[in-house]
Amino acid sequence: MRDSIARALVWALRLLLPARGRHRTAQPAPAPVTTESPWAKPWTGPSSAEVREIFRAEETLRLTPVQRERSWAAEFAARGVDYDYRYPGDHFAQFGVSV
Repeated sequence: MRDSIARALVWALRLLLPARGRHRTAQPAPAPVTTESPWAKPWTGPSSAEVREIFRAEETLRLTPVQRERSWAAEFAARGVDYDYRYPGDHFAQFGVSV
């Protein structure tokens, strides 16, 4: 009985305590944590010349302000850039979202 208790105790201790000595298994190296900084990426938005071209386009000058904002948003969307625009009666006002 004592022998089986001792074997069970040794087995439990081997599970719980780390091995020591020359014959222990090598511990795996921790995986490096790589966090990518948003500043490391180059700016992918439109240049200032492209933005001036969008805002000063002659075809948008004769539009109403709401149509002009939508046109600007469409131009930016065509270039892959989000453009937040607001208009009277939009559904974002109820959430307290502002530009």
